[in-house]
Amino acid sequence: MDRLAFTSLAAVNNQSEIRAQITNNLANVSTIGFKESFALASKTVDVDGAGFDSRSSVTVESQDIINLTPGVANRTGRAMDIALNDATVLGVQLENGEVGFTRRGDLRVAPSGLIENAAGHLILGEGGPVNVPPGQLVSISPDGTVFGSLPSEPATPPIELGKLVLLDASEMPLVRRVDGLFTPLDAQFKNALFPTGPNVASLQSGALEGSNVNPIEAMIKMMDFSRSYEAQIKMISEIKSIDETGSTLMKLG
Repeated sequence: MDRLAFTSLAAVNNQSEIRAQITNNLANVSTIGFKESFALASKTVDVDGAGFDSRSSVTVESQDIINLTPGVANRTGRAMDIALNDATVLGVQLENGEVGFTRRGDLRVAPSGLIENAAGHLILGEGGPVNVPPGQLVSISPDGTVFGSLPSEPATPPIELGKLVLLDASEMPLVRRVDGLFTPLDAQFKNALFPTGPNVASLQSGALEGSNVNPIEAMIKMMDFSRSYEAQIKMISEIKSIDETGSTLMKLG
């Protein structure tokens, strides 16, 4: 009987991770460039202790692998809004010098003259952060090259200011950092640049990519989770009732 109670209790504890993942997805349905992840997998682990090796428990192994399936691209017409194609990711530089990756493309020029996104992440160029001189109108080509031009000199060709770090992650599993950015699962490339994949990394300007979370699917998963949680709680209650009934049978009349 204690085995059944132990299994049900372990299931209830592990379901907290499932609830956290579903809640996070629902909270970011409207977040620009948000990607859901394949975070959970069930596995069986042996329970150590005295006696025979006859007890095992089901646990949830969490590995936040990013699902890079593109979301819907919404046209904005703004030159510094970009939507990344296929499995392309955009490099950003953190204050400690580490490199992270994102799909968020609502870019802007910071007061310092450097390009950042609306989340405040400093966008990384192939030669370092891209600096935009004052008064320049910025445009971005499909390969990530950043151009600047002066509105007062329309006849002057745009000048190249730098090139964004765009990498194809189709063959490089990415995981989510605590700050929400992506980083390679491979420890060799953790918080650093990784070799780009076989596909061409590209973007489309004048558009923003929406979240790839399906809200209806997420709600169905939440309903399934709630039913499973209720079933486990009911199971524990039944176990308690059966155990109390068995204890009364052992009492002397």
